[in-house]
Amino acid sequence: MDSGDQNSGLTQLLQQVRVLDTVSETDRIADVLLENNQIKAIHPQITDYPSSTEVKDAHGLIFAPGLVDLYSHSGEPGWEERETLISLGESALAGGFTRVGILPDTQPPLDAPATIEWLKRFTPSHAPKFHFWADLTVGGKGEQMTELGELAATGIVGFTDGQPLGNLGLLHQVLTYVQPLGKPVALSLGDRALSKNGVMREGKLSLKTGLPGNPAVSETAALAAILELVAVIPTPVHLMGVSTARSVELIADGKARGLPITASTTWMHLILNTAAITTYDPNLNICPPLGDRSDQLALITAVKSGIIDAIAVNHTPYTYEEKTVAFADTPPGAIGLELALPLLWQTFVETGEWTALELWQALSASPQTCLNLPPLRCTVGETTEAILFDPKKTWTVCKSNLKSLSTNTPWFGKQITGQVVDRFFNDVK
Repeated sequence: MDSGDQNSGLTQLLQQVRVLDTVSETDRIADVLLENNQIKAIHPQITDYPSSTEVKDAHGLIFAPGLVDLYSHSGEPGWEERETLISLGESALAGGFTRVGILPDTQPPLDAPATIEWLKRFTPSHAPKFHFWADLTVGGKGEQMTELGELAATGIVGFTDGQPLGNLGLLHQVLTYVQPLGKPVALSLGDRALSKNGVMREGKLSLKTGLPGNPAVSETAALAAILELVAVIPTPVHLMGVSTARSVELIADGKARGLPITASTTWMHLILNTAAITTYDPNLNICPPLGDRSDQLALITAVKSGIIDAIAVNHTPYTYEEKTVAFADTPPGAIGLELALPLLWQTFVETGEWTALELWQALSASPQTCLNLPPLRCTVGETTEAILFDPKKTWTVCKSNLKSLSTNTPWFGKQITGQVVDRFFNDVK
């Protein structure tokens, strides 16, 4: 695949491409002239361009802002056999993600300024831009608050442990200390005492499959407590991995009350539900577990309406050996950076359930807003950070076609439709 650096220095004309811009809410067919990856003109038809211009017939292709993933896992440092920063970046770009939030559960964890600075120095110089989250608590163990002020000074995007913080007294303290730092706090939703060792949503199907159930209330009870704390301490909070219909109701109520909250669900929770787990594919063991059909429908509606602001990938790589065990024994998580856009497009845009702009809002503009950053744009005069997506191109999900070092996905070996075929950027560091 081409990269932005390979396009650098070229004058390119994309003829009759479909241009999406979520800020102006425009979806149109036009010619796009780029010079050194900067948009010089967007017009119904461009006829005046340099003779050296590389002209591409882009009928049927999508030219749109780069995608933004709020949170995913890096194997490096600590588990480079799962994923390195280089392979993670290549996987992200292959899937159209020009910005990726990195969770702090590395080894060593991102709980000290020296670790953050070291990781930033060893980050590949090319795109995508990695947004590093720092731990709220030492080692992400939920016992002792990190040096929040010192971590904030390293340029992190925000704070999260990436897993539930069960100590409400400590969370109350954290929200108080973080507030003047101007950094968002991202909180996972779950009560360990209620979820226990559950690996799928508790209900009739968990009984049928014989797998330990995780009740929906383990998420909603934790969410209700968080919302009550935010009502008292109005620190901006992002709610990660929303997976239940009741959570959607609680979030809608919280937003109606004016609480400073944003929320995300993951792409797999929108496409699948507990019925898929009857195959016992260990790659369907994810965290939080897939919801039932009513949860799935509530999430789909919430993304469309904006109650849930963003779709996250939560790319979680594991080796073949780690995932080739019984369902209940496998570590939760699946890869997704290269799969999310095509599968979401086919599921929701091709069927007419969502517009292309609604999908791009949830995958690009809104994630930026959740991070207190301006949305990426496809318009003249803006720094270009865009992708070219072919919604009709088919490919097989196999080792040779994936940039990720890991293959833990229920779509492995299957043919899917839709692929990013180019990217346009200079320096997004």
